[in-house]
Amino acid sequence: MAFFRCEHLIRKTRKDTALRKVLSTIGRAPGNDVVLDDPAVQPTHANVVRQGGTHTLSVVPRDADLYVNGRRVRTATLAEGDKVLIGGWQLTWSEKELEAESSDKGSGALPLDTLEALVALSTDMLADTSPERLFAAMLQKLVELTRAEKGFVIVMQDGDRHLAASHNTGEQRLDITRVSDSIVNQVVEHLQPLIVSDATTDSRFARAKSVVDLRLSSVMCVPLVYRRDLLGVIYLGNDSITDLFTERDLALLKIYAAQASLVVFHALQLNQLRVDNRNLRSQLQAASQGEMIGTCAPMKQVFKVLRRVAPTDLSVLILGETGTGKELVAREVHRLSSRRDKSFVAINCGAIPENLLESELFGHRRGSFTGAVTDKVGKVEAANGGTLFLDEIGEMPMNLQVKLLRVLQERVIERVGDLEPRPVDIRVVAATNKDLSEMISGGSFREDLFYRLNEIAVNLPPLREREEDIAVLAQYFLNSYREQYGSKPRGFTNQALLSMKGHYWPGNVRELENRVKKAVIMSDRALLNPDDLGLQEGQKRDIKPLSEAEEEFKVEYIRKVLDLNNWNKAQTARDLGIDARTVFRYIERFKELDAT
Repeated sequence: MAFFRCEHLIRKTRKDTALRKVLSTIGRAPGNDVVLDDPAVQPTHANVVRQGGTHTLSVVPRDADLYVNGRRVRTATLAEGDKVLIGGWQLTWSEKELEAESSDKGSGALPLDTLEALVALSTDMLADTSPERLFAAMLQKLVELTRAEKGFVIVMQDGDRHLAASHNTGEQRLDITRVSDSIVNQVVEHLQPLIVSDATTDSRFARAKSVVDLRLSSVMCVPLVYRRDLLGVIYLGNDSITDLFTERDLALLKIYAAQASLVVFHALQLNQLRVDNRNLRSQLQAASQGEMIGTCAPMKQVFKVLRRVAPTDLSVLILGETGTGKELVAREVHRLSSRRDKSFVAINCGAIPENLLESELFGHRRGSFTGAVTDKVGKVEAANGGTLFLDEIGEMPMNLQVKLLRVLQERVIERVGDLEPRPVDIRVVAATNKDLSEMISGGSFREDLFYRLNEIAVNLPPLREREEDIAVLAQYFLNSYREQYGSKPRGFTNQALLSMKGHYWPGNVRELENRVKKAVIMSDRALLNPDDLGLQEGQKRDIKPLSEAEEEFKVEYIRKVLDLNNWNKAQTARDLGIDARTVFRYIERFKELDAT
């Protein structure tokens, strides 16, 4: 391989530089193949073009000086021993091989600058540099090393090609239309690197529209593969020089592609994670009301009622099983009301002994009973101007129900041991998991208090009737506790999702939250399975035969219509469009069921 022996006439420095490419450049700028550090040398002063066994030297800038064997020339064909003068450098031309070059060729070693560039790329990857910056730096280096004019990183996503990065030595802005589809298709189909010396004369691509339109010459393209999956391609091109790229350039590009595959893989994973998080946030936002989450029809109805009722001062009665989130509903009523800037005071009527509940609710005066050493403000008075939440209202004793009724009617309270009435401005929200109608019939709950509390009723469905919400709620709890505890789990297996949908959930949302929280803390798996949640794989709720379910519905529905008609059998039969004897038969069934 031919080379220049370069000597600076003043500094007496010397170096040998081999010319490996079809087109080699000489100049002061670092990107040249022969770099001459001298102010008298232009950034790109001259170039050498190889055609067959002939090497032609040409000056690049019109006003630059170039001397060959003492004569000023614009162009010259180089011969063994020719001396070229550029600035303060004398370059002696030789068509013999350098000993070091011969050694490198035998060992297949990469040039030092290439190894340094690979080390820099690996260092950037370890430093968690952004993929965009890594691609840009890598393409710039590849274009410099291979003398390409432009470079592209193209990634495959959902079957489409997307431009991840580009680099151009000119000023033209690059987009994916500057890439030959035919050449990329060949690499994508066979997953093999490709060198095209002259695309316009290559029998494989000469007739391709993209090659003709782009007037391509030299092209190199290699696939980006990670664990046998095609992630994209690196594409380098030069539209003005044929036979530019060598097998050594291709080997270099393949090494860079191996590094780039890791970057592309992690970039795609990160992008997918961002999309998933954005979709999850959008899904949660669309399916939420405040801190409550729900996409099923019953929960949407609850949200609708809350938005209508909250701005008013109507008393709200929240009905639902234990663990369905009644306090969340109460807090949302307060948040959406004009009282949001005042206090929200909650009291569990079933958690406080009866002899202390009155003092907790209404407060007491010092000395009113043993242990009352100071005056105390009760929960009702503390909620003045805001919202009072009475949880488990069905547990309130009858004597306190009377006093609460007076508060609701007259908006005044009296502390225990104090006869002075104190005005209060409160909005009352109550909740219970009991059937207050049955309690009224049994004499354990006052009917007049019921109607005061039940100006608007909100019925919360149990979790087992919210099948489409189970997975969303579970993922919400998992994300919350994973972030809180720094745990590994990030999702659920299909078996876990099926088991959650099949579970009866007697503890409702509270039970689901507790199971997920425990699993997040205790499991080392990325995806939680039924065992982690304490559920049985393939578990299903009790499923009744359709005929049995139909019969139960008929029994309940006929009973309901009889109640509406004050047990007028003939009218019930007419309303239902059935024979009166059918109504009498079901009444006998009622007696049997009630007896059992």
